[in-house]
Amino acid sequence: MFSEIDSKYAYDGSDLGAVYSKDKTVFKVWAPLAENIVIRLYHTCKDEKPYRNLPMEKGKNGVWAKTVFGNLDGVYYTYLVTNEGVEQETIDIYAKSAGVNGAMGMVIDLEKCNPAGWDSQTYVPLEHYTDACLYELHIRDFSIDPSGNFCYKGRFLAFIEKGLVNAAGDSVGIDHLKELGITHVHLMPAYDYATVDESDVHHPQFNWGYDPQNYNVPEGSYSTNPFDGKSRVAEFKRMVYALHKEGIGVIMDVVYNHTYATADSCFTKTFPCYYYRQWDGKKNLYSNGSGCGNELATERAMVRKYIIDSLVYWMTEYKIDGFRFDLMGLYDNETINEAYRRLHEINPNVIMYGEGWTGGDTPLPWEKRCMKLNARFTPDVAYFSDDFRDTVKGNNFENKQKGYVNGAQGSEDYVKEIMSGRIPHPQLPNLDKYSWTDTPAQTVNYVEAHDNLTLWDKLYYTNSTDSVEKRIKMDKLAAAMVFLAQGIPFIQAGQEFLRSKPFPGGMAFDHNSYKSPDAINSLKWNRKSEYKDVFNYYKGLIALRKAHSAFRMYDKAQIAEDLYYLDNLPQHVVGFILKNDNIFEETVVFLNPNDYPVKLHAFGEYGVYVDGCYAGTEPIRMVCGDYEMDGISAIVLGRKREEIFENDAVTD
Repeated sequence: MFSEIDSKYAYDGSDLGAVYSKDKTVFKVWAPLAENIVIRLYHTCKDEKPYRNLPMEKGKNGVWAKTVFGNLDGVYYTYLVTNEGVEQETIDIYAKSAGVNGAMGMVIDLEKCNPAGWDSQTYVPLEHYTDACLYELHIRDFSIDPSGNFCYKGRFLAFIEKGLVNAAGDSVGIDHLKELGITHVHLMPAYDYATVDESDVHHPQFNWGYDPQNYNVPEGSYSTNPFDGKSRVAEFKRMVYALHKEGIGVIMDVVYNHTYATADSCFTKTFPCYYYRQWDGKKNLYSNGSGCGNELATERAMVRKYIIDSLVYWMTEYKIDGFRFDLMGLYDNETINEAYRRLHEINPNVIMYGEGWTGGDTPLPWEKRCMKLNARFTPDVAYFSDDFRDTVKGNNFENKQKGYVNGAQGSEDYVKEIMSGRIPHPQLPNLDKYSWTDTPAQTVNYVEAHDNLTLWDKLYYTNSTDSVEKRIKMDKLAAAMVFLAQGIPFIQAGQEFLRSKPFPGGMAFDHNSYKSPDAINSLKWNRKSEYKDVFNYYKGLIALRKAHSAFRMYDKAQIAEDLYYLDNLPQHVVGFILKNDNIFEETVVFLNPNDYPVKLHAFGEYGVYVDGCYAGTEPIRMVCGDYEMDGISAIVLGRKREEIFENDAVTD
């Protein structure tokens, strides 16, 4: 049925929705099987009755259209759509802004929402994916805690606030992001989502936002006035502008794999069943690969078009630098590849990555799924490496299972695999068979994200009898692995000061805080000062990575030729040499998860740029011959001289 609809009615125009100009607005809706559509115009989003009803006319490809003359800037609208004799009012799926709680679309002059200097804005440069340092951040978490001293608590505009400090005088907010050195902020869902009541934003409410309502509309609860559709648009742009001025790219977390509502969604009200997958083509028997009740049928022509149109809109109108895809395994490869092609034409610096799995079974054929194990079919898209995550800290879903940094035994071969980007390498024959990509540019390396326990909380569960000082060493070693590995480094906001999500009482931790209160989710900015040495360590690792190309190799041939693993090392220690760096003739990295020091040997004189306490771009001391490496630590040695390091490390 749906393939027939696509072949007969698919529309390739770029004018769906409300296309505004000062003298007229043209409304267009693709609804080929609808029996009637009427536009309803409202003066405000609180009006119960429209001031005008305008019937639309059906044209080619099942597109309904109506031109309304006059300046409609700021007017709210809905569609009254009749399908199979049932009349339902709905927001436009292409709405560019909305009134409170996303019930009505808004006709909007977008240019009036541009901040001063917006037209001179450009995208943040990114030559290779591996040059990025990604920082996942929830907009409300960023500024809601009293310790941050923000004026615009929980709002887009918190990102424009500069000069803020915590109780100890350390920078917070956007100044903190700049100081840390990350390249891109990954914003958790910032489009209009369903489960926060925008009409009562002064009442504490929280959700991560993976419950989409209106994909092309900024979330109203993050604006200063959710009742005014212009507020959310203008303030979102000011946020992007502020980050761009600091040289920080903006990545949007997008969730086109499902919607919050199914029967009551704007998609169903516009064209019942079409936008969602069904089992065996049975009407209303929705598949649930998202685990949220439905999944969008990305392989259908007008669903694919909608997703790509939406991505292009965010990039062109809001100058978004990249996109992170939730449950990317529910998208078909063709849609993702076409999305990349279109976005890359607009911004050659675009970055795209996502979760290479599903949340449940789906009728989308395995070979078409945008899964991690199908990564080679989407060569321009990166995937979260759960291999990396679980190797470093232990199974993500088993609180007490340990990984390399916190006491697991016998994982050295896995560590070598993840440190080389999980791609084929001449010293790692198993990867010829088990690697899922040929390039480190497809590997997002992380040990912590919004889902599941923070790294610090995981270390409490696995090593509760160890001292805080010892667990800090484990955290630093994990961070070193993230930033020194080949691939794309990713951290969650606050990870750099041991972010924790304790339940009241502090002896148990929230592993799924998607609707937990601010007391659990907010960034506690005073922790930056409490754990300043940890912050400085992360900051130094980021600076080192950004300064040295050897940590940012971007193809298979480079890694095969310029990364060499060392033999004859102490038990559990992993070491490797990196060559062809832009600064160092040679770089040597060792990882020691043992809780005792080990003795190593340097053939020649090297500067120490990372050890268990320090990380940075300047050497803290020199080593030559025998030297001792601290327990539970990483060490990075760099040499600028001409000598060639030809022998394996010699150890006791």
